[in-house]
Amino acid sequence: MSTQKNKQPQSERRQVLNLAWKIFLPIAIGLAVVAWLFKREFNPAVWASIHFDWKVIGCIILAWVFMLGRDFGLSWRFRALTDRQLTWMQAWKVDMLCEFTSCVTPSAVGGSALGMVYLNREGIELGRATTLMMTTLFLDELFFVVSLPIVMLVVPYHELFDFGHGGFTVGLQSVFWLVYAIIFIWTTILFLGIIVRPHAIHRFLNWLFHFRFLNKWAAQIDTLGTNMEQTGKELRQRPFKWWLETFGGTALSWSSRYLVVNALFLGFAPMANQLVVFARQFVVWICLMISPTPGSAGISEWLFTTYYGDLINSAGMALVIALFWRIISYYVYLIVGACIVPGWIQQGFRKKQQDNSGNPPSSTASK
Repeated sequence: MSTQKNKQPQSERRQVLNLAWKIFLPIAIGLAVVAWLFKREFNPAVWASIHFDWKVIGCIILAWVFMLGRDFGLSWRFRALTDRQLTWMQAWKVDMLCEFTSCVTPSAVGGSALGMVYLNREGIELGRATTLMMTTLFLDELFFVVSLPIVMLVVPYHELFDFGHGGFTVGLQSVFWLVYAIIFIWTTILFLGIIVRPHAIHRFLNWLFHFRFLNKWAAQIDTLGTNMEQTGKELRQRPFKWWLETFGGTALSWSSRYLVVNALFLGFAPMANQLVVFARQFVVWICLMISPTPGSAGISEWLFTTYYGDLINSAGMALVIALFWRIISYYVYLIVGACIVPGWIQQGFRKKQQDNSGNPPSSTASK
């Protein structure tokens, strides 16, 4: 018995140390790239030109307000998805944990990787939690697929891509359209597999991945098909009002995240075209979806500085805005997550202890 008790604190300490390493790594990568960018782009005149008057401070506060709008949108969506089973506090906690997961894992993994575990810990049955996280994935991808054509109609193409920088512009266009094509195909598969013909798509995917060169992923694809069928059963029963609410929360969260950059440009570079600033966030976030670093650390700062520099004709000022952007939209979630996750780990061990102890003692006491 004592051995088991000793193992649990050791396992808990191991998880906390692993958490600390996952927090330290993206911070180290991000700071290293920022230091390199400062060495390359540092201009004393840029810093001298910044005056933290009430206008600049007000715009920084506005950026924080927009980031809170992003958290409100996702918490609202979690509440709607669970039919109000989660309280606002529980929905916010799940949102913070998912965002923290995004910060310490490559962007291709995303915060939904452990979302079903977080929902399950808050009282949602694991099978339903998996269905809900697949729904959030579908809603996020649908937002990108639907909103991008609208952006392209409103903002001239040359404002997004044909603005110079030679090889960088060509590379950015290539990555952007490749990733968007993947998102479009993936969203189509999700739509067909969840809404239209879930069983038929499940069978097709199983057939496709039983070919020799795809066979090693057959088990995962079968699980994906099963989850799509279960998700489809629930979603096809949902009324139109429910779809409006969940997609509204999705649109609010992503739009608020983009508007953080608008607020910062309004304070530090008010001459920039705000519509172009907003539209370029679509390009940034789609390109960052394939970032190999945790939370896109390093790559985000470099991409932002290079991509937005032409709007203000100063890579140095773009770097200043990028720093505030990352502090508000990234580093704060690392800090909040570092505060929440240790307690979440301890809660898990306490729950395991209760499950292992069983119910007989309490029933004996009641007798």
